[in-house]
Amino acid sequence: METKLTLRMEDRLIRRAKAHARKSGRSLSQLVADFFGMLGSGMEKQSFDMTPKVKSLYGSFKGADKHVDARKRHLEDKYL
Repeated sequence: METKLTLRMEDRLIRRAKAHARKSGRSLSQLVADFFGMLGSGMEKQSFDMTPKVKSLYGSFKGADKHVDARKRHLEDKYL
């Protein structure tokens, strides 16, 4: 069963999405459906080209959770 979905976003994003859809030969609805279909599958990271700035940051937080407890204790000591 297909259901209509209304999305609100900036005009510039809509223009870019429509241009991308035209270039790829798909409808905007199909692009959105394809993206939603990838969510949770692990493919969302691999399917889109990252900008150079994002690529430079990608993976920079790996292992950051190792220090969460220490950070939490520090903030509790400081503010509680």
